[in-house]
Amino acid sequence: MKISLIRIDNENGKAILTVCGTGTLFAKMKIEAKSGYVTALRELIPMLKGTDSRYEHIDKLPYIYSAVEYIRTREGERKLKQYNGLVQLEVNNLAGLSEVEYVKQQAALLPQTFAAFCGSSGRSVKIWVRFALPDDEGLPATEAQAELFHAHAYWLAVKCYQPILPFDIDLKEVSLTQRCRMTLDQFPYYNPSAVPFCLEQPLTMPGEETFRQRKQGEKNPLLRLEPGYESSKTLAKIYEAALNRAFREMEGWKRGNDLRPLLVHLAEHCFKAGIPEEEAVRQTLIHYYRQEDEQIIRSTFRNLYLECKGFGKKSSIGREQGTAFLLEEFMNRRYEFRYNTVLDDLEYRQRDSLHFYFKPMDKRVRNSISICALKEGIAAWDRDVDRFLHSEYVPLYNPVEEYLCDVGRWDGKDRIRALANLVTCTNPHWQELFYRWFLSMVAHWRGVDRQHGNSTSPLLVGSQGYRKSTFCRMILPPELRFGYTDSINFTSKQEAERYLGRFFLINIDEFDQINVNQQGFLKHLLQKPVANLRKPYGNTIREMRRYASFIGTSNQKDLLTDPSGSRRFICIEVTAPINTSVAINYKQLYAQAMDAIYGGERYWLNDEDEKILKQTNREFEQESPLEQLFHCYLRAAEEGESGEWMTCMQVLNYLQTKTRDRLAITKVARFGRTLQKLNIPCRKSNRGTVYCLVKVE
Repeated sequence: MKISLIRIDNENGKAILTVCGTGTLFAKMKIEAKSGYVTALRELIPMLKGTDSRYEHIDKLPYIYSAVEYIRTREGERKLKQYNGLVQLEVNNLAGLSEVEYVKQQAALLPQTFAAFCGSSGRSVKIWVRFALPDDEGLPATEAQAELFHAHAYWLAVKCYQPILPFDIDLKEVSLTQRCRMTLDQFPYYNPSAVPFCLEQPLTMPGEETFRQRKQGEKNPLLRLEPGYESSKTLAKIYEAALNRAFREMEGWKRGNDLRPLLVHLAEHCFKAGIPEEEAVRQTLIHYYRQEDEQIIRSTFRNLYLECKGFGKKSSIGREQGTAFLLEEFMNRRYEFRYNTVLDDLEYRQRDSLHFYFKPMDKRVRNSISICALKEGIAAWDRDVDRFLHSEYVPLYNPVEEYLCDVGRWDGKDRIRALANLVTCTNPHWQELFYRWFLSMVAHWRGVDRQHGNSTSPLLVGSQGYRKSTFCRMILPPELRFGYTDSINFTSKQEAERYLGRFFLINIDEFDQINVNQQGFLKHLLQKPVANLRKPYGNTIREMRRYASFIGTSNQKDLLTDPSGSRRFICIEVTAPINTSVAINYKQLYAQAMDAIYGGERYWLNDEDEKILKQTNREFEQESPLEQLFHCYLRAAEEGESGEWMTCMQVLNYLQTKTRDRLAITKVARFGRTLQKLNIPCRKSNRGTVYCLVKVE
């Protein structure tokens, strides 16, 4: 594994890049360079605190980039060559080398620790944790995949390492360019054979905790000392309140002073707050395990607990804190809440009742919750309930992502093409085109591609009673059919754009009713990746994520009016009624799509597919009266045939002689696009574009 080191040369501003193996790097760390820059830095740090001064040789220490290996391009720019799968965790503000060594020892307990070493300040520890894809797949190949993988790996590393460390891990903005200064550590922990954490390649960046994650992480709430918290968390909360009271009584006390006077006040408040003696000692050892001998701490608490009377009579928790704990416990015990990010609405369900389904939260429900809280003796106001409901205590819920995460493993049977085969048609490419469109729909639900929308739309054309609309509705599973609509108004552009984030599948029923001007706006909607809208009563314009894919139905064949061709529509003539009485295994249907997307299969139409679309869509294009008149009197010159080179205006003037109706000159440009669509031989001349035509006698 290669590690990149970059140093900025202040004289010319250039970045000097060097690459070395991890073994070589840790060998360099063990021995101080002759210039002694790291030792000088550690000596100066206490004097530099609180000033604007800067260590003059700080730039002599290069930055170490653990996550990536860089190379230089011919233009001298840095370029990512390989992702290393190393996540860097930092524990800062340590008291000294004794705490540094303890953190390194704790990090070495996990087999996934690749390295742990002292930072350049001498008061921090850098921990490198190794990650990889499962099933010997190695590491992400592209930079975009590596960024997603690294973000999820960082949060997993924090969750795994924080419980074994006595100090907090400093949370950093996740980036592939994680770095630290070159340092000195005579005894770094280095394990090149570290076992990597296995992590599936994620498709999106980690966000706020979702309803699914909250539900999976829910603990047994039976043993609680204070309502709303597990006993360990409750005791820690009460202990911190007791420690705060002790600090206020010991004005001017700072870490490093004699600890015993503080212990007397602290033990008294812990006793009055009802914290068991052993738990109070344990919490104190966590805070001050290096400042005082354990036996002295235990003896102090033992003597105070024997001397004092009135155990647990005076809680250090304030009235407002107690109300917050009681309200949280009440809400979590009686109800289950989630915020539906698609419907942009709060939903609830009563626990331990016959209410199995989530329902929207309205004002009547809020008032009922407030009354029930008051009946249980909780002195909470309506605003307290609203604060809880509109806070991060209510997890986010995305119904489409929840459904796709629960579909399970695909059994290998092709169900997407079988669904397309229910539509009887003569187009031999229908199954493959529908397959790509279906994959694109699911991929955009998962947020795989935020730069593009699902810009292709199938159009089912057939007689009435062929159950075209029913088939469109069948595409969505019953759990997601609230995200289906067959009513969209293109005259209200803002409302139509809002539909992009509200619905999963939009059926443009009776597609032939859309006029020419609206079809232009429809093509704009098809390719739009996001919608920038202002919510009702909102003040700012926000970017709304798009979920919608489009499908359409019609009874008429002449649907397409774009003279340049229509590559955004998959027009299919339905020749018989669609069989909609079949049973569809929706879990496996969408499991197939998820398997294909995770496997890197193409979910967009390539140039060959678009070429097929243009050919098959020709029979569905409208032929204007002017185009019909053209075919009556003119045709394209064949290869080797001498024809007459005419401009669009000359063609219009000639056709004007063949009809008594007046032809509009304003349609010259549009007529030129029609001639290009018909593949009429053309060339540029001083008269403009001319076309080689033969008059039909």
